[in-house]
Amino acid sequence: MKFNRRTHNCGELREKHIGQKVVLNGWVSTRRDLGGVIFIDLRDRYGITQTVFEPSYNSEAHEHAKKLRSEYVISVEGKVRKRPEGTENQQIPTGYVDVMIDKLIILNQAETPPFQIEDKVDVSEDVRLKYRYIDLRRPKMQSNILLRHKMYQLTRKYFDQNNFVEIETPVLMKSTPEGARDFIVPSRLHKGKFYALPQSPQQYKQLLMVSGFDRYFQIVKCFRDEDLRADRQPEFTQIDVEMSFVDVEDVFEIVEGLMQLFFKEIMNYELKLPIPRLTFDEAMEKYGSDKPDLRFNLEMVTLNETFKKTEFRVFKDALENDGIITGLLAKGCGNYTRNQLDVLTDYVKKLGAGGLIWMRVKENILEAPVAKFFTEQEKADIIKKMNAGSGDLIFILTGTKLRTLSIMGSLRLEMARRLNLIDTNSSPSLLWVTDFPLFEWDDETKRYYAMHHPFTSPRLEDIDMMDENPANVKARAYDLVLNGNEIAGGSIRIHNADLQAKMFKVLGISNEEAKEKFGFLMNAFKYGAPPHGGIAFGFDRLVMLFAGESSIRDVIAFPKTSSGMSLMDESPSTVDEEQLTELHIRIKN
Repeated sequence: MKFNRRTHNCGELREKHIGQKVVLNGWVSTRRDLGGVIFIDLRDRYGITQTVFEPSYNSEAHEHAKKLRSEYVISVEGKVRKRPEGTENQQIPTGYVDVMIDKLIILNQAETPPFQIEDKVDVSEDVRLKYRYIDLRRPKMQSNILLRHKMYQLTRKYFDQNNFVEIETPVLMKSTPEGARDFIVPSRLHKGKFYALPQSPQQYKQLLMVSGFDRYFQIVKCFRDEDLRADRQPEFTQIDVEMSFVDVEDVFEIVEGLMQLFFKEIMNYELKLPIPRLTFDEAMEKYGSDKPDLRFNLEMVTLNETFKKTEFRVFKDALENDGIITGLLAKGCGNYTRNQLDVLTDYVKKLGAGGLIWMRVKENILEAPVAKFFTEQEKADIIKKMNAGSGDLIFILTGTKLRTLSIMGSLRLEMARRLNLIDTNSSPSLLWVTDFPLFEWDDETKRYYAMHHPFTSPRLEDIDMMDENPANVKARAYDLVLNGNEIAGGSIRIHNADLQAKMFKVLGISNEEAKEKFGFLMNAFKYGAPPHGGIAFGFDRLVMLFAGESSIRDVIAFPKTSSGMSLMDESPSTVDEEQLTELHIRIKN
């Protein structure tokens, strides 16, 4: 249907436009019929403008407007006027004017949508995802997608200004072990062979460094066939970065500049640099997490020294097996009931703890079922080390180091929630976590795995320990944490073939397997690989945090559910038998 080209969008008109003839296009947001005068709030992605159909002004347009219903798509032509005194709407930028309509064209009718187009809509997420094209009309969703767009543009401009080259890497690649399941794509032309969708462009970006492109970045889709949660999708977006002839400090400088730009342009917040740093060991011992939330002061305290001569069997066994005794102070919680304490005990037991030791502090005396097993000196040291006072509550966990610290870290967050310590309006808490272990041991398979990936460089001073003592080797790896969320992770890479071979050996990867899986990268290193390193941002999570959302699904235009389904287009779906035959695939029942 023919319609006039719009002269303005629905968020544009102001008092300076009074008296002008305008054409607006959009959706009917609301319709109100007040004593014969019909008011239509017209909406597009820029905003809302009130339009007025008055029989004494234009009877034909008014008669036509009687047909309008919610979400009809229309084009209107009319004159801008100042709203009558007392009818202004200060909640919207266009609220001091409206448009008296001379002409209305209905471009498309619409059925009643399954839910209202408003921010606080009372409908399940499944319904929202099924009708995502309607959900995306809501102002909050449009704001989130526009924020994502802005962050795309800031990213590209920043890296371009810093001499980075944006290079696309393949979406169909060789399947390689990188820590998660690959999505596999069968080849029609090569019977019995498969491509994989990239979990990340890790090997390609290292090859680009060998190729002489010393500064690469890409906003790239990645794919992992793994279990989902609120901040994880089978397909996700990274800001991928790699640099040659750099060390850790060079990567930090580039990343901190980008974060400073994001905070300034999006939140008008001046981020102070440099960003604070904690080693992995410090983060785990103080906060029980390698992505600690530092918006509140609630530190864990290691009590091994206090109990080095203990006769309490639980603590003694832990210390003899290189375990840890860790404490957490809950200020003012000494009046917790036995039921409240039982709930917290059950909480840590579900996380894998054998139990939870708790002690009330009353007039510098510890009251607890286990207090009888401690000497007076140990009791005094506990109070002193925990900086506890009368009316406080002390929690203690003991066991293998990382597992116990992680459980106490979860209890730390739970207590912060119970005590309302997390101020969501506080200044953002950014943190670098450094010096991760290079390897982690898996009890089930009885072998080491790379904590990050097999191309991560060890600290140079730790290389000699790789053969005899791999558990104590630290990596030149780093994560960036924002308000308790990991938003980026990277490392300095191995660029030497001999060191890479040593890494594969510790990981139990044979020469034959290494050649099969990574041969093209190892071969490239023979021809002059520069020292290089990089980082990858979880872009969806980054946008989620800047948008103030709790799920990345709310900042992705067409996301999957937590089970990997697209309710809107009903994928994944079956395919024709003919297609399967062409791909040399047969499905077994």
